[in-house]
Amino acid sequence: MADQETPSSDAARLLLPRGEKGAAVFAKNVTSFTGPPSPLVGEGAQRADEGALSASSKLLHHAREMRREPTEAEARLWLMLRDRRFDEFKFRRQVPIGPFIADFVCYGAKLIVEADGSQHAESAADSVRDAELRRRGFHLIRFWNNDILARPDEVMDALWTALHEERS
Repeated sequence: MADQETPSSDAARLLLPRGEKGAAVFAKNVTSFTGPPSPLVGEGAQRADEGALSASSKLLHHAREMRREPTEAEARLWLMLRDRRFDEFKFRRQVPIGPFIADFVCYGAKLIVEADGSQHAESAADSVRDAELRRRGFHLIRFWNNDILARPDEVMDALWTALHEERS
C-alpha cells in the first residue's frame, strides 16, 4: 500500500471502494461536488407512502389510480371518446380540477362528462361539486352507468348535442 497515494480529503476517501488499486489516485483529482450530501437515514423527507404528498399530489395520485381501474361504464365511454373519435373533440379522463376529479373533460368545449352509479342519486355533494365546476366555466352532463352500457347510441346523441350547443 506504500505505492498508493492517500486521498487528499475525507470526502474523496468516502468515494473509494476498499482495497481497489489505483482508486486513491483517481479520487485525488476530485476537487468539488455539485451539491450537498444525501441526508442520513431518518433525516430526509417522508416517503410518499408515509403521508408526504400534498393535497394536489394526493388528488393526482388518486386520479391515476382511477384511470388504471375504471368502472365498466367509464371504460365503455372512454372507448367512444378517446383519440378524438368523437367529432375530433379531445377528451381527457379522470382529470383533477380544483379539489375534484372529473370523469371526462373536453377543454375545447368546456364540457365535463360524468358516468354515475347509484351512489350519486340525490347526492348533495354532487350539487356542491357541480356548482363549483360551473363557477369555473364548465358545463356538465351526467349519464347513469346503466344508460352508458345499455343505450350507448342515446348517450352519444346527447353528447353530440351538448358539444354543439351554443354557449352564452
